[in-house]
Formats: sequence, C-alpha cells, structure tokens
Amino acid sequence: MTGSSGRRVGFRCDAGVRGGVGHLVRCVALAEELCARGVHVVFLGEVRGSEWARAQLRERGLPLVAAPRTPARLAALARELRLDAVVLDSYELPAETGAVLRGAGLTVLAIVDGDPLGQEADLYLDQNLGAEHRPFPRLPAAQSGRRLAGARYVLLRDSVRGRARSPRRAGAVPRVLCFFGGTDSAGVAPAWAEALHATGVPFQGTVVSPTPFPASDQITVIPPTDRLPELMAAADLVVTAAGSAIWELLHLGVPTALSWVADNQLIGYRELVDRGAAAGLGGTPDAAAVGVLARLLEDPAAREEHGRRGRGLVDGKGRERVAAALMALS
Repeated sequence: MTGSSGRRVGFRCDAGVRGGVGHLVRCVALAEELCARGVHVVFLGEVRGSEWARAQLRERGLPLVAAPRTPARLAALARELRLDAVVLDSYELPAETGAVLRGAGLTVLAIVDGDPLGQEADLYLDQNLGAEHRPFPRLPAAQSGRRLAGARYVLLRDSVRGRARSPRRAGAVPRVLCFFGGTDSAGVAPAWAEALHATGVPFQGTVVSPTPFPASDQITVIPPTDRLPELMAAADLVVTAAGSAIWELLHLGVPTALSWVADNQLIGYRELVDRGAAAGLGGTPDAAAVGVLARLLEDPAAREEHGRRGRGLVDGKGRERVAAALMALS
C-alpha cells in the first residue's frame, strides 16, 4: 500500500496452517495504522495453506514479497525496496537478523512474547498482559533498545476497534463461539466442540474450523471467516486459546473461557485466569474443563463477571502508541 509520508516499512512475518496466523494478524493491525499515517507498507514472508490469511493482506492492498532465508539477503532486499524500518515478528528467524538489518542502516522493531530470542532491535514490543512487570532478558548494550510492554501497546485491527459488543438477551439460550486461531493449527476444535456438548446444558454454538467435522445439532461448524469480530461481539461466551485473539475479546468485553495450544501461551493464560479476566479450562478438554463450561453456560452472572474484569484492559489505542514510537525512530 502506497503512502504519502515518504516512509517505507517492511513486516517480516509468516503465516500458515502449521504456525498459525497470530503473527500476521497483529502485524496487519500495525500496518493499518501506519498506512493511515501515509507510510508505504510491504509484507516480507510466506503465507502457506490459509486463504483466509492471504485475504487479510489482499483486501487491504498490502503487498507480499517472498523473504530470503538469510539475514544478509533480507537486508539486501530491504535496501532494494528502499525501506526505512523493518518489523520482525517470528520465532524462527536467525538470531542475528536484527543486528544485520541495523548494520544496513534500518530501524528494527521486534515484536516479542517475553524472550526476544537474541534479536537485536531499536524498539521491542511485548503486548502481553503484565509484561511491563516481568523482567526482560539482559542483552548486550548494542541490543538494548527501548521496550514497549503491556496491554497499553496491544495491536488491534480496524474491524475490532470500530465494534461494540452486542446487547445481551435476558433469559435466552447462550450463544457460544469456539475457535483456535485462524487455522486451528493444533487441530483441537473438534475435541472442544465435544466438551461443550458433554456439558448437557442448552446452548447455540458456532465452531470455526478449517476442516469440517460432524458435530451435535447444537453446533454449526464454519470455515475461517472475516466475520470473526462480529461473531465475537455477538457471543455470550467464547472458548479459545490464549493467543492473539484474546486481546480483541478483552477490548470487546466478551466472557471468555481459555485453554492453550502452545507453551508460549501459558504466560498470558495464567495472567488472565489469575486476574479473573477469563475462566481457565486447562490444556485439555477433560472432565474438569467440561465442569467449568457447564457452570459458565448455566450461570450468566458468572460468565459476565469475567467479561467485566477483562473489559478496559485493552483500550484499542496501542497501535497508535507503537506507530508513533516507531516513526520517531525511522
């Protein structure tokens, strides 16, 4: 997408069925903000096996360029594209990537989840709840860029920032939305759908899954969709993992029951459950998890309390703060 400020920023991230789409979604949110400020944005990486993820870029006019594997070649591509800054959002990049890009004269923003994995950057972003209170790994002086930490810096897309939660329906059968990222990379949606059914409590369920599967009459299975913010806002309860979508749910104030599908989600899971901002289901849809789901489906006040405690933790202005910090450097 071409801007008028003259500045050019590249986003180095990947998305796909195996690794999920969380990195891309939060980068898209920051890209929307930069584009609104007249910055030219390009994505550098791969989108594999997810038409939904490809559509996030295509529908916003955000170009995708294949990224070289080595840091030196990535730096050469960045110079060829006349970039001023590069945003790194990946757990799989070589640890020297940031240093090489900085050595080539580029400003580097590294989006991290706790450990920066050795990446050198001018600016670090850790948007996880409570990150500002957790120690950041000690880095050599050359690597010690400024850190933006905590929910003040959560990156939300336009489709979420401009939406309000739907009015509640007193006495109605609860509407449940169940999803696990844009691709359900761990393949857990069918098991959690069965856990919901096992509660024996009436509900109307929508489960998002890239692979269709048979479900009970209470549940409709749909493929990944751009209607997810709308579905979240309309839900009485969301069952999901503690990934990037949790920030959208907190912003909307939707009662949420959390699991996790990757170890890097455990920090966010524990923080939210300990605060009472979400109900904890544990890591598997076992009998204990079914019991938690049954209680939430039966008790509107109990689930709304989780939504109340989560509401306000994410004000929706995080991407403005991050964009301003990045543009002050690049």
